[in-house]
Amino acid sequence: MKKDIEIPVVKDVHIAIIREWNEEFLDKEWNAYIINNRETTIEMTMVVSKGYDGERKTSIMRHNLGIVNPKSFKKIEVVQEDVLTLNNEFFLTFFANGQLYDKRFVFEKNSVTDSNLIPILLINKDGIMAI
Repeated sequence: MKKDIEIPVVKDVHIAIIREWNEEFLDKEWNAYIINNRETTIEMTMVVSKGYDGERKTSIMRHNLGIVNPKSFKKIEVVQEDVLTLNNEFFLTFFANGQLYDKRFVFEKNSVTDSNLIPILLINKDGIMAI
C-alpha cells in the first residue's frame, strides 16, 4: 500500500534570497526568488512562506507564481531585515510532467547575511540558497 505510492523528488528547483539594490529607495534589500534550473516548465507554482522562532512568528504569506519557464526565475517577495533573525520557511508546490511536487526550504535564523553571500549563477547576482 504505502510502498506503492511514488513521491517524486524535487530536483533543480531552488529558493534563494538575493541582496539587490532598490532604485526607488536607494538602498539594498533582500528578495526571495524561485529558481527553475530544470529543462522543463513548472506550472501552478505556489509558495507559502513564514518566519518563526519559538513564540515569535510572522504572518503566513501565499504566492501564486503560475508558470516558471525552464532555466528561469521569478521573484517571490521582499524579505524584511528584522525577519532574518527568525527561521524563514518557504513551502513550494508545483506541477511538472503530470505530477505534483512539493518541498520545504528553510533559511535558518541569522544565516542570511552579507558574509554568507555566494554567486547565484542563473540570476547573476549574489545571494544565499536555502537548504
